[in-house]
Amino acid sequence: MGYFSSPEEVDKYIGEMFRQASDHPQVGPKMRAANVVMKVVYQDPDCEMTVRFADPMETIFGPTAAEPDITLSMPADIADRFWRGKYNLAVGLARSEVKAKGPVNKILKLVPLTKPLFPVYRDLIAQKDAEA
Repeated sequence: MGYFSSPEEVDKYIGEMFRQASDHPQVGPKMRAANVVMKVVYQDPDCEMTVRFADPMETIFGPTAAEPDITLSMPADIADRFWRGKYNLAVGLARSEVKAKGPVNKILKLVPLTKPLFPVYRDLIAQKDAEA
């Protein structure tokens, strides 16, 4: 079993990370200006999330009719490692640990913006880590 025990936990932590990213003073304006819709399909546990990088930024947990520009597919544990600052997404794509459909360069442009969010994510998961 992976780090997350349920799809709801993926939303509680990773979904919340995207929701908070929109309001981050350093990162939010750049993410909202990206004008990209990204769908992420997670495994273990199986779920999906769509993030609309626009103004306003929107994170939708579960299936949606929103048409993504890019779709990423990965184990939820990889997303957890990424948000902890311990996983290089570009390397994961090259190794096919993360699968992508669509213009990958649009998402790779957003990746450097995420670094200031790593401490925010670690704060979000601190209680879960303490209980583990």
